[in-house]
Amino acid sequence: MSSNAHVPVLLGPVLEGLDIKQDGLYVDGTFGRGGHSSAILQRLSGNGRLIAIDRDPQAIASAPAALLEDPRFELVRGEIERLAACIEDKGLTGQVDGLLLDIGVSSPQLDEAERGFSFLRDGPLDMRMDPESGISAAAWLGQVEEHELRRILRQFGEENQAVRIARAIIAARAETPLQTTTQLADVVASVIPAHTRKTNPATKTFQAIRIFINRELEQLEAALAQSLDVLAPGGRLCVISFHSLEDRIAKRFIRDASREAEQYRGMPDVPAEFRPKLRQVGKAITATADEVAANVRARSARLRVAERL
Repeated sequence: MSSNAHVPVLLGPVLEGLDIKQDGLYVDGTFGRGGHSSAILQRLSGNGRLIAIDRDPQAIASAPAALLEDPRFELVRGEIERLAACIEDKGLTGQVDGLLLDIGVSSPQLDEAERGFSFLRDGPLDMRMDPESGISAAAWLGQVEEHELRRILRQFGEENQAVRIARAIIAARAETPLQTTTQLADVVASVIPAHTRKTNPATKTFQAIRIFINRELEQLEAALAQSLDVLAPGGRLCVISFHSLEDRIAKRFIRDASREAEQYRGMPDVPAEFRPKLRQVGKAITATADEVAANVRARSARLRVAERL
């Protein structure tokens, strides 16, 4: 396991962005290995409360005993697209003082070859954040049509060589089923030589398939929309993204929610339900050079913060 496995990204800015109240109620919507949760809990008094959510059973199983034994802490296995239902089940709708969403794959998931997320480690081609549900990347690649594969590579990987890669994958699976990460990476590299790229030629292909398999962007969009219901007035929303697709969604959501509904924009009397729901707090925050040097995963991280009105 890498040294980055348990390093929470942008920790200082997240804690500042959440503007933590000692007696407050907070939700870590993407628990991972608990780095952010542990730091949040340290800032809460005995009356504070933290609810963490994650769909990865390994993340749940790896939760530190110190957290699980803390009466202020609760860990829930579930998907962030069911955020509102989770909070409603606890009778806490509209009472959350801070919500953190750290989007994307975690370092431990990348480091564990058997999860199939990384083209740098040979393992089964799975890529599911919850291996107990949904279809694996290998099974999907074994049945997807070429035109659909091209679409996924373009849409979720922003891959400008989608046609060549999709054609190569379809041809390769006709000879041998693609079952491992190395097989897939080698197929991509065979049509996109590494020397023509600044990064590994399989980077965007793996990203695209992972995002599609896990419905990551749909999950993010649902959680953002539901944040308006779960947050208390003055509650903070913090979203960490690692690539432009996620960040664009967060940026647009905060921008749109910070304005009056279009039909009332600029009018003196706006009905309450059409008034701004959020206030943007500052600009997007990125990691310092020191943090990147200590944790390379922070290099592409971007934090956006907003406050519920």
